[in-house]
Amino acid sequence: MSESRVSDRAATSSANAQRPRGARLPLALRGLLRDLRASDVRALFLALMLAVAATTMIGFFLDRLDRGLNRQASQLLGGDLVLESSNPLDPRFAEAFRAAGLEMSPQLGMVSMASHGDSFVLSSLKAVSPGYPLAGRVELESDASGEEAQAPGASSRAEIPPPGEAWIVPRLAMALSAEVGDTLTVGRKQLTISGLITREPDQQGGFSEFSPRLMFNMEDLDATGLIQPGSRMEYRLLAAGDPAAVQQARDAIAPLLASADNAEVRLKDVREDRPRLGRSLERADKYLSLAGLVAVLLAGVAVAMSTRRYVERHLDSAALWRCFGASQRQLSRLFAAQLGWLALLASTGGAVLGLLGQMGLVALLERFLPLELPAPGPLPLALGILTALAVLVGFAGPMLLRLRQVSALKVLRRELAPLPASAWVVVAIASLVFGALMWLYSGDLMLAAGLLVGGIIALGLLMVVGQLLLSLMLKVVARMRGQGGWSRPIRLAGGMLARRRGASLGQLVAFAVTFAAMALIALVRGDLITRWQAQIPTNAPNHFAINIQPGEQQAFGEQLTAMVDEQAGDSQSELYPMVRGRITALKGESLLGRTQQRLQAAQSDQPAAGGMQEGRSDEGDGEQQGVPQRELNLTWHRDLPDHNRLSAGEWAPISDFADADSETRSRLAAAQGVPVSMEEELAERMGLVIGDSLSFTIGSETVKAQVVNLRHVDWDSFLPNFYVIFPPGALESFAHSYMTAFHLEDERKLAPLVRYYPSVSLINIDAILTRVQELIAQVSRAVELILGLVLLAGASVLYAALVASRPAREHEGALYKVFGAGQGLLARLQAAEFVLLGLLSGLLAAMLAEGAAVGLYSGWLGLPVVLHPWLWVLLPLAGGVLIGGLGFWLSREVRRQPPMAGLRALQ
Repeated sequence: MSESRVSDRAATSSANAQRPRGARLPLALRGLLRDLRASDVRALFLALMLAVAATTMIGFFLDRLDRGLNRQASQLLGGDLVLESSNPLDPRFAEAFRAAGLEMSPQLGMVSMASHGDSFVLSSLKAVSPGYPLAGRVELESDASGEEAQAPGASSRAEIPPPGEAWIVPRLAMALSAEVGDTLTVGRKQLTISGLITREPDQQGGFSEFSPRLMFNMEDLDATGLIQPGSRMEYRLLAAGDPAAVQQARDAIAPLLASADNAEVRLKDVREDRPRLGRSLERADKYLSLAGLVAVLLAGVAVAMSTRRYVERHLDSAALWRCFGASQRQLSRLFAAQLGWLALLASTGGAVLGLLGQMGLVALLERFLPLELPAPGPLPLALGILTALAVLVGFAGPMLLRLRQVSALKVLRRELAPLPASAWVVVAIASLVFGALMWLYSGDLMLAAGLLVGGIIALGLLMVVGQLLLSLMLKVVARMRGQGGWSRPIRLAGGMLARRRGASLGQLVAFAVTFAAMALIALVRGDLITRWQAQIPTNAPNHFAINIQPGEQQAFGEQLTAMVDEQAGDSQSELYPMVRGRITALKGESLLGRTQQRLQAAQSDQPAAGGMQEGRSDEGDGEQQGVPQRELNLTWHRDLPDHNRLSAGEWAPISDFADADSETRSRLAAAQGVPVSMEEELAERMGLVIGDSLSFTIGSETVKAQVVNLRHVDWDSFLPNFYVIFPPGALESFAHSYMTAFHLEDERKLAPLVRYYPSVSLINIDAILTRVQELIAQVSRAVELILGLVLLAGASVLYAALVASRPAREHEGALYKVFGAGQGLLARLQAAEFVLLGLLSGLLAAMLAEGAAVGLYSGWLGLPVVLHPWLWVLLPLAGGVLIGGLGFWLSREVRRQPPMAGLRALQ
């Protein structure tokens, strides 16, 4: 009966082998469905599905989150692009925006007095036109309460103040003792207060907005009579559109921005104008991409381990196919088709899980996300399927070649099994595939190449160190004496690991990579979130006081200090003088000439990028790129500010200049220039080093200066920071004011200061701080949830490794039973083996994780390097517990089955 079945099956198989390729696919699918009952195929399927699920989930979520956050971040500017200038904008800018199909909204800002009754307050006026804002919405107090806080007889809620009306911030209403419905005067025009602004899309939070906001319609601008010769105005043009149109507009206006006529014009977008917010989003993207790559790597390791067992189990069936006349090509096609169906099913399941996972991720974060995420796009799905195919080809392909090399004689002589694929060949192909995936996800070829080379070197070191650890472990356990308790099982377990040194070393390295990857993701997650939260200290200043006049700074400072001191723990900085000046010369060369040369080079047909690093002329062009095309806030200070630190040079020349008499100062200034301290990043962008000269134009005068030191400035401190610090005695003759920063919870306490010092402008940056904190909290929660995927991927590696080694363990367990070992000894033996393997893996993982963290922190993520000594204790303990527990549980059937079944396990 048995021979008849074999003959029938052989006949069917031989017939199927002769069918064309398309007819073999159902056979491959049937074989795959039958193989799904095997633990190695289940592990292979789960690993592939997990790789696709991790890739698509992270891809979908990152794609939606990135587009949503960028859209929300654009609301901070009121559009996608903003042009600013202190002079009327060149009409060609609007023409370029119009040609690109962008929406536009011009506005005009200025500082002027607003009055109500006997109250006068210096206000930051903004005249807006229809269409404003292009992104976001002006929020009024009436929006939160659901009531219409408008003047009697006013129409329904408008997007901008209607003609004859004004919207103001509550602080201005408090200063003027006015409320909704009252009338205030701006210039020669009376406006009715019809709303109180609670949030403004393009609230800048910088020093360009010195006073509380007053927003009115552009149609009322002429009636105010504020535009006069010599008036200081800020002209802005907001533009918005799809990304392609925005990029087209940027390219079109680039020559205009480079011209000398438009030197005052500044182009802003969210990434360039919000450097701190941009770095946070950039680090979040990098972390999530790193987590996805780690999940794919771990899934690939699980695929490789599962494929090895899959190949060993199919050697007999491949030999039968050869007996029935199948060629190597037909065998390759059959098993490739079978694994192709596996990849298709796993990709489908993984894509569905990824889509559902990102929906669950969004649902969990929905109440924390003050934005509506766009619909998922198709690109992450395509990347997920491509990842599955790449992982299958890279990690399983080399070992599948063993099946096509099997001989038909293996049916009769089992020792004729083909040699397994070289481990180095498997590692090389898998490394190349993983390097390609890193390049695909990171978009940085040099980074991918560096990580790939570093990973290969690290793998070689792991193999060497793993060998040393195994040898050391064997020497330690061999010295254990005694037959009772755990001494004998530990010695036997050490002997088992020694007899399977190759397999033990492979499992040791695989487990170490798994634990190191999971530890690395957890470490980066913790340090990244800590870094984000540290960007905004608990008592960070939430107010800036600007335009404090020279005769008022002492009295103002005393009153402000008294207010702040009433709230324990709150902070206040000292008062800093402030002068506006523009850099007009570098190293004795006027910047105007360089600007004209740059414009001519941009209009030339000859490519200029090839030699930018060679020659003095090209270096000058490169330096010009980093010169701020606007006025800077300059200050003077005798000592180094506490929240700054020197990175190069000495502070002594500045303090010496401050302590010198007027004659000595004049002689030093005329000979080599006034000594100044430069912020290090600005100096690097401009190509300045210690000893270089530069000139500032302040008003109608020019001040020559010399760089004597460079400072590191913490721009995330929310304290007054300056690019350039002069010594006392250099700028006092110029018109100046003072500014300070402080933290005050109760804003109502500022009312006396507003009334006593009407020229002082108080800027509340709580709204900006709140937005940054919201974004950090959102991405931090996403980071925590993504960590779960990496842990699942690590669990799949442990499962696949233990499943792959199960036949050998069954055979050894049967031998021990034949020689009289009871279940108790066998249980202790298996527990000791897995715990030893886990301890060694954890120790190796600690070394790998610490080294990888140093490289990632100092390079890719840009975080300060932090060592983690506790890893060397926690990871070995975690490895012993996890591998020991999981291995002991998966080996329960080995302890129960009869010896004969175990002896047949390797046959």
